[in-house]
Amino acid sequence: MLKHRGFPGRLPGTDFQFTIRRPNPKGVTPIVARERFRDRKPADRRADAGFMKALWLQFGNDTFERGNLDAGRLSWLFGREVIAAEDPFDPESYDALLKIDVDVAIASFPDAFDGSTWE
Repeated sequence: MLKHRGFPGRLPGTDFQFTIRRPNPKGVTPIVARERFRDRKPADRRADAGFMKALWLQFGNDTFERGNLDAGRLSWLFGREVIAAEDPFDPESYDALLKIDVDVAIASFPDAFDGSTWE
């Protein structure tokens, strides 16, 4: 499992996890597309936006490996802002390749693409 060095482990000041420390011995948690409803809590929305910003700052337009990125957090973006970069895509692989769909991501999280960095 690739560990993305320099990627934040969680949303600063919260317990919203962005990465995992080690592979799950019971098997890889699959990435599934989760529906985001309009009535989600503001804290959950901030976590999604913070994760999207971290992905953009770390990878930009490049294809990236899932590695130690949290499957639960990726699932909130998967199929919209984050898409599979390979066919066939294995949602249960730490080696799976992903890519940011920049147009969709900018429309969903405009603040994540404002050119700023983590403070």
